[in-house]
Parts: sequence; structure tokens; C-alpha cells
Amino acid sequence: MTAVEHHAEIVGSPPLPLLWKGEDDTRAFARHLAAHPAIAGAFLALHGDLGAGKTTLVRHLLRALGAEGRIKSPTYAVVEPYELPGLLAWHFDFYRFDDPREWEDAGFRDIFAGPGLKIAEWPQNAAALLPPADLDIHIVLGQDERRHVTLRANTDKGRELLS
Repeated sequence: MTAVEHHAEIVGSPPLPLLWKGEDDTRAFARHLAAHPAIAGAFLALHGDLGAGKTTLVRHLLRALGAEGRIKSPTYAVVEPYELPGLLAWHFDFYRFDDPREWEDAGFRDIFAGPGLKIAEWPQNAAALLPPADLDIHIVLGQDERRHVTLRANTDKGRELLS
């Protein structure tokens, strides 16, 4: 990936740090993930403060996977489903999540047990209920709008996505 500057030669399970210098780097990373066949059944957990770029990454990823129309943050709805060409995807935002009963009542267990791409912002707010993420993506906003990103593969699928 020419648009992404690597800070270390680490591949696989250990953390992989990246620097995104701007939105073009975020878009390039999203396109890289979207091009990988393993994305179809992956669970991506996005970590970072408000304004770090989590939703921007999701928008670029869903666009790269063929989403059309408005892609909005599910902060109040908790989840937004997407029917993409040949793929179902769910974008979760657990920022306001505080009641485990919501998990059962909303059918999230069934969604996570089924096929499709699952992307969760603020996964720590539902951590006890979520399965292990295939790929944890930590985004930290640095100076000059640069994003310091750390990727951690937790499963074989996650390692595939980083290959």
C-alpha cells in the first residue's frame, strides 16, 4: 500500500502501527480491506476517541464495498444494516450502549452469529457480549490531522486481512 506509511515491519498478530497522513490514506486502507475476500465474514472493532476517524473509515470501507446513498453513524440507532453487492454488513456504534438487555432484544447475538461483515465502534461498551474481533483497529488523532493507527489481528481471519 503506497498510500500508507509503515512504521515497523510487523505482520500478523503483533500490533501493526500505521500513519495515515490524511483522508486519502484512510480511503486507501479501506480499499485494501474491501479488496480482501476475508472481509465478507469479518468482525472489525474500531477504537478511538470522538473525532478520531472511526466513522470516516467505515464510510470509506462501505463505499469500497459498493454502498450507495447516505452512510450515517448509528450513534442513536446503535446499528445500521447495509445490503451490499454480494454481502450483508452491519455498522454498530455502542457509544451510548449501557444495557445488556438491548443486545438480546435487538437480536445482535443472531447478527454476530450469522454471515456478513460486522463493524463496531466503541466495542468496549459491549465487550462482555461481543465475540472476539477478527481485527482491532485503534485510531489516535495526532498533530496536523494525522492518524496513528494500530492494527491487531486476533484470529486467523484477522491475519488474512492484514496479509
